[in-house]
Amino acid sequence: MSAKKEIKVKTDSNEAKKDATAPETAENDEQQFKPDSEPVAEDKAEKLLEDLAEKLKQKEQEAQENYDRLLRVSAEFENYKKRTSRDMEEFRKYSNQSLIKEMLSVVDNLELAMNSTNGHKTIDKGLLDGLAMTHKEILKVFEKFNVKPISAKGQPFDPTFHEAVMQEETDEFPANTVVNELQKGYLIHDRLLRPSMVVVARSKEQKQ
Repeated sequence: MSAKKEIKVKTDSNEAKKDATAPETAENDEQQFKPDSEPVAEDKAEKLLEDLAEKLKQKEQEAQENYDRLLRVSAEFENYKKRTSRDMEEFRKYSNQSLIKEMLSVVDNLELAMNSTNGHKTIDKGLLDGLAMTHKEILKVFEKFNVKPISAKGQPFDPTFHEAVMQEETDEFPANTVVNELQKGYLIHDRLLRPSMVVVARSKEQKQ
C-alpha cells in the first residue's frame, strides 16, 4: 500500500509541475512571436509609403508634362490666329491688285490722248473734257484702294521703283537722275504695282 501511494504522489507532483510550467511556456512563446511580427508590419508600412511616394512623383511628372503641352498648344494657336489675321489683312489690301494693274493701260491711253490733243484748236472741247473727267474718276478709284503714282522725274534713279530704258547725255541734271518719264509707275499701299519707265541722265564727262 505504501508503494502505491508513493507512486501516486509522484504522479501528482509531476502533473503539478507540468501545470506550473504551462503558463510560462505559453508566455515565452508569445514573447518569441511578438519580436518577429512587429518588424514585418513596419516593413509593409514602409513599402506602402514608398509605393505611394513613387506614384505621387509619377503623377506630378505627368501633370507637369500636360501643363507644358497645354502651354505649347496655346502658343501655337495664338501664332496661328496672328498669322491668319495677317494673311487676311494682306488679302484685303491686295485683293484688287490684278484688276487695277489691268486698268493702268486704260489710264496710260487716256493720258496719251489728252497730251496729244494739247494745242490743237480743232479738237472738240467737249471730248477733251470727257477724257479729263474719265481720267479723274479712275484716279479717284485708285486713291480709294491706296494706289498712288510714283514720283520719278527729277528724282535720283532708284532701281526699286524705276526701270531705266535709256540714258541721256545732259549737264542740266546730275548723273543718275531721272530726266524724263516714259511710263508712269504706281504703288499699291507699300507694294510696287508697276515700275516707272524712265530716262536717266548721264554727264558728258562720264561718257569720256
